[in-house]
Amino acid sequence: MIVRIRQASLYASQPNKPLTHKGKTVNHLPMNTRRRGRAFVADARQPAGKLIPLVAAIASLSFATAAHAQALETTLSTVTVKADAQKPDGHLATKTRVGKVVQDPHDVPQAITTITRGLIEEQEANSLREALRNVSGLSFNAAEGGRSGDNMMLRGFYTFGDIYLDGIRDTAQYNREVFNLEQVDVLRGAAAMLFGRGQAGGVINQVSKTPMLYGINKVGVGVGSDGFFESKADLNQRLGETTAFRLNMMHRDEDSSRSNPLSGTTPEIHRQGIAPSLAFGLGTNHEVVLSHLWVQTNDRPDYGVPFNNAAKKPESNWGQSTYWGSSGNFDESQTNVSTLSYLWKISPDTQWRTVARAANYYRSYWAVAPQGALTANSLSNLAKTREFDTDNFVLQSDFSTAFNLLGMRHELLTGVEYLKEDSKRWTLANLGTTTRPLYKSGHYTSAAPNTYNGDTYSAYVQDTVEFVKDWKATVGVRRDEMRSSYQAPVGTAGASTSYRGDFGENSYRTGLSWQPAAAQHYYIGWSDSFSPTADLYQLSGSAFPAERSKVSEIGAKWLLLDGNLAFRASLYNAVKNWERNTDLEATASVLTQKRHSNGLELELAGRVTDKWEVFSGLSLIDAEIDEVAPRQGTTYGNANFVGKMPRNTPKQTFNLWSTYALPYGFKVGGGMEFKSKRYGGAPTTNTATNQAAFNPNWVPSYTRWDAMVAYEQAKYAVKFNIQNVFDKLYYDAIYDNGGFTYVGQPRRFILSAEYKF
Repeated sequence: MIVRIRQASLYASQPNKPLTHKGKTVNHLPMNTRRRGRAFVADARQPAGKLIPLVAAIASLSFATAAHAQALETTLSTVTVKADAQKPDGHLATKTRVGKVVQDPHDVPQAITTITRGLIEEQEANSLREALRNVSGLSFNAAEGGRSGDNMMLRGFYTFGDIYLDGIRDTAQYNREVFNLEQVDVLRGAAAMLFGRGQAGGVINQVSKTPMLYGINKVGVGVGSDGFFESKADLNQRLGETTAFRLNMMHRDEDSSRSNPLSGTTPEIHRQGIAPSLAFGLGTNHEVVLSHLWVQTNDRPDYGVPFNNAAKKPESNWGQSTYWGSSGNFDESQTNVSTLSYLWKISPDTQWRTVARAANYYRSYWAVAPQGALTANSLSNLAKTREFDTDNFVLQSDFSTAFNLLGMRHELLTGVEYLKEDSKRWTLANLGTTTRPLYKSGHYTSAAPNTYNGDTYSAYVQDTVEFVKDWKATVGVRRDEMRSSYQAPVGTAGASTSYRGDFGENSYRTGLSWQPAAAQHYYIGWSDSFSPTADLYQLSGSAFPAERSKVSEIGAKWLLLDGNLAFRASLYNAVKNWERNTDLEATASVLTQKRHSNGLELELAGRVTDKWEVFSGLSLIDAEIDEVAPRQGTTYGNANFVGKMPRNTPKQTFNLWSTYALPYGFKVGGGMEFKSKRYGGAPTTNTATNQAAFNPNWVPSYTRWDAMVAYEQAKYAVKFNIQNVFDKLYYDAIYDNGGFTYVGQPRRFILSAEYKF
């Protein structure tokens, strides 16, 4: 008898469908099998007597009953059991690699939020920013220092350098899409021991779609208000016994309800992407995946609206629909990421995974920062211009094994990493006049760019020991050695200012877990992280120690309703020292010498019934500045900020999305997003005597409601989404130093259709 059992996909869904043999129902998988089961294919062509041991071995999957096995006289025809690749995977994730190895999120002793493919598709979330609205305790930054790419706050801390693609750092500032993603994992808290330099808020890891041995093919198109149009495709083809190819494609255009009333100019989005991947050895002990990601943008950027200096609130004289940009504004980018990964499954408990990646990020833009009077054309002092060209190379290797030693079970994880970063940055030159400026890519204020070069060498080891039944202790340490340099042209040709940053830092992780039952997990953990002064180009602060964060967390995770509904709760304390300014335009490299954040998080995800799904999160944050920055040249920290809430840190956030399946293939759903009041403004001033009172700009709280209705059949699906149902005026993101804020998405209708084959 030949039996072949293959994992269909790292994140394959398991629909609750009956199993059939010769057109008859054999048995029915319980609801929780979707969570714990694996997709497999079994061939049985031997006498029934030889099949009985196999049936007994997989009885937990209800592959066949004993009575049915005895009824077979001679042979069985081929029986196939597989996951429905076309069906979204729901709201509950069952796999994650944020711990370097594939784990169930329930077993990770740290708070994790996972945005699944099913959730992304239901909400018609067409960018990473839209998908991250489902993460409680997260807020958005607006175009800090001219950077209008993805930039978020988590638990009140920057995530600028904490965005990853398949476990590898993805630091360049660009607008990320989700067409190529299987899910997005958010590991909360300091994670430097696993990932290297980072912040106290956590890690955002994008998980790419990869080839599978069963076919999934679907194409879709969507149209909507304000010129929305999107086409996409997800095509998977099995090429051999263990080989498959997958291709994901996307093209999207968007206009806007906002426009410049003097010129008629509107912001625009034009984006496209291709993500091919080829896998060899699927289901074997040697798996190789070769992939590439290409994303191109050609947008007209929108920096939002200014604040009213007197009221300290967003300017309302011109209304929600007013756009400050000009017709010449542009945001052009091209991202190329090539990855080669190799997984060697040495034994059931031992594996070695190595990944090599080469990436290039190019971006050039001219945008208008809204301030003062509205004009048809940008004034030169309102222009935000920049051009980047960044090359990164990463070689990462991780080894994991499990063994018994001295009567205790050990789960050992160790690895090494090399990261090379080379970046050039230019400021674009005005080719026009003061009143009618003109900027183009490739035309700079200086022939020589600002350059950044960094080499980071890392090694780590972690051991998780089950020292008593159901009790595990985790201890890990990592060493990072960073060698970096930064050069900036100054004045005459050939002159420059140079900074060097050479750092050697240790990062630690400890934790204690108690799992008295499969559905319960209680843990307490401590971790730290660092970010050197060389990070994010802030080399001018080399006189101060590296940024350091320490996070303590206590939490619990429960699986309810036979494992179909997950509920987690966590309490944390995060302390950050020597907080750096990520604004490229800032003169001060250090924002605060010390600040902290205490918080409570609750999250619910999964199926309440076969028809009813829910995803919800609540975050309560109590954050304060404890010590302002020391003197930096002529810049002093403002003592009046001590005891105040840090910028862009909402005290309360809440998100909810729920769907219900109706008869005949219909489904309805909806949800909401709430964020409380947030401040803008940096805790620095220019002189020792000018200690201004704490009176920052702020944006009001808001609640946004969304809704969806869908009709799905085996071969096709139609879906209608309403984003911001009540057309609520809200402000989505705040500029780092409080100068302006971005207007949230007005009410938008999207009608989409999908064909599966």
